[in-house]
Amino acid sequence: MLSLGWISALVVGIFSAHVLQRLCFPYFWKDFFFLFSVGRYGLKLELFKLTSRVCTVLDRFIQQAQRIPEKPFIIYEGSIHTYKDIEQRSNRLANVFLHKLQVSKGDCIALLMNNEPDFVCVWFGLAKLGCPVAFLNTNIKSKSLLHCLKCCGAKALVVGADLVDCLPGIMSNLLEDNIQLWTMKSNCGDMKVESVLDHINAASDKPLPANLRATTSVKSPTLYIFTSGTTGLPKAAVITHLQSLKAAGGFWAFGANESDVMYIPLPLYHSAASLIGIGGTVELGATCVLKKKFSASQFWSDCRKHKVTVFQYIGELCRYLCNQPKTEMDKVHSVRMGVGNGLRPDVWQEFHRRYGDIKMCEVYGSTEGNLCFMNHIGKIGTVGRSNLIYRLLFKYDLVKYDKIKDEPVKDQYGFCQRVKKGETGLLLSKVSALTPFFGYAGNKQLTEKKLIRNVFVKGDTYVNTGDLMIEDHEGFIAFKDRVGDTFRWKGENVATTEVAETLGSVDFIQEVNVYGVEIPGHEGRAGMASMIVRPGFVFDGNTFFKHVVMELPTYARPLFLRLQLVMEMTSTFKQQKFQLVQSGFNPSTISDPLYVLDYQENSYIPLTKSVYQSIICGERKL
Repeated sequence: MLSLGWISALVVGIFSAHVLQRLCFPYFWKDFFFLFSVGRYGLKLELFKLTSRVCTVLDRFIQQAQRIPEKPFIIYEGSIHTYKDIEQRSNRLANVFLHKLQVSKGDCIALLMNNEPDFVCVWFGLAKLGCPVAFLNTNIKSKSLLHCLKCCGAKALVVGADLVDCLPGIMSNLLEDNIQLWTMKSNCGDMKVESVLDHINAASDKPLPANLRATTSVKSPTLYIFTSGTTGLPKAAVITHLQSLKAAGGFWAFGANESDVMYIPLPLYHSAASLIGIGGTVELGATCVLKKKFSASQFWSDCRKHKVTVFQYIGELCRYLCNQPKTEMDKVHSVRMGVGNGLRPDVWQEFHRRYGDIKMCEVYGSTEGNLCFMNHIGKIGTVGRSNLIYRLLFKYDLVKYDKIKDEPVKDQYGFCQRVKKGETGLLLSKVSALTPFFGYAGNKQLTEKKLIRNVFVKGDTYVNTGDLMIEDHEGFIAFKDRVGDTFRWKGENVATTEVAETLGSVDFIQEVNVYGVEIPGHEGRAGMASMIVRPGFVFDGNTFFKHVVMELPTYARPLFLRLQLVMEMTSTFKQQKFQLVQSGFNPSTISDPLYVLDYQENSYIPLTKSVYQSIICGERKL
């Protein structure tokens, strides 16, 4: 009877504990198993720090090419490229770079290419020589392009065959700076441009000595990926082997495996597609369908054709898909998971209604940042989840922020103040041995400006993410807004100071203040510029349009203009943006002249009430 009583008590205790756990800690086991997996992967990376041999993403690819040589690695425009194919072609390219183009270990080589298998082959080929590769945004114009090449110290530029036409405007500058110019186009006919493909057939596809690619430190730079920042021109974020290995574990952490087929429609020059997409595919030994450019009309037919199970996204991509005409085939697919960022709650819910119960895994983290949140639970509207264990490993805080003054709120001792649970605050991430910050190449001042020192105590250092976040009482974290001089539009970060500098070079413009405004039904913020016209001049919409189209990429062009007589300033003599952002672009409430970008008229035309309504109703294409 005693033993029976003990057994009954034990059963009741276990049942009670289970009920208590479900009521008070409903996500305990999901958190536990997720953190256990991530911790196990992180421990492997930490062990690399203690050894003299690092197994890089490239090393992992070579292992996979030996293990599964005939398995499709990249499917592109109907063509299948196996692991063996990419391995051999990257070997050929490596031999061309080494013997014909005289590349040495440690040389930085810039890459300007759209999505295609040769992007990966050139990347891996250069990595096999121990060369850091700088991924260049294919939208950037001449001035920004030259700046990018200089700040990463590129010895040469490799250009895709379809981008050769962008070279004439910068050719002389490249030659002056002793930057070699190579192209993936055969018989280019220009003596100043070296064709890589003219040498590839004669090159060996045998592996190069492993010591060329070997590294003894996970902190060694392997890539430079450019990001827009508050200082204007793009900044070269230093991507170390440690960061690339962490990113490569993203698909795996969310539960993907080698039988999955990944769909990558995002540009490879961004970290999401290259580090998480290609790196994650390599880590698993899976297959990826690489799209040259995202197409909403082809997305689901591609997924059905190639039996895609996982896709990468940005919020704007999902919105485009939800705006497609409904069909009976909407839920006929094998996609089970999406990995990305920037998905609005309303689009998230509509996406589920349209296309089924697909697990959407939000990831938060900047290219250069030292902190990452992952929404492994899949709760709508959140970018990640935190708990006691996560906070012990990754020190971050949300602090009070004054939007009007555009700075953190300080206490009487000059320290930042933490917000309470459920309140919005500026996200700061502590710099430590476990979470180092590698910053930017070319200018230490750029790295320093990203840091905040003496945040809570003297001597501490945090990375200023520039993002306003909120953490609820269950530990779920949601993105609220960006602060400072950047905003996001069409999936790209826009640096307001770079745009303002470009607009200010027009002869009839005296002063410019650039900021982002919200448009109903659209992700991010659209560019808007408040400007003062020089005395004695008049605003010319046609001339201004030509200048903007010539000098700025599509996503950075301001959609709206506001002509003011006086530019508001803060108490610290910075341009006032908060009130301008709040007032938006409604001609019914703004007395200043307003203009809107119009590609049909090739001009900036007056923003009337009828045009405004067509924008709000979604009738006018932006």
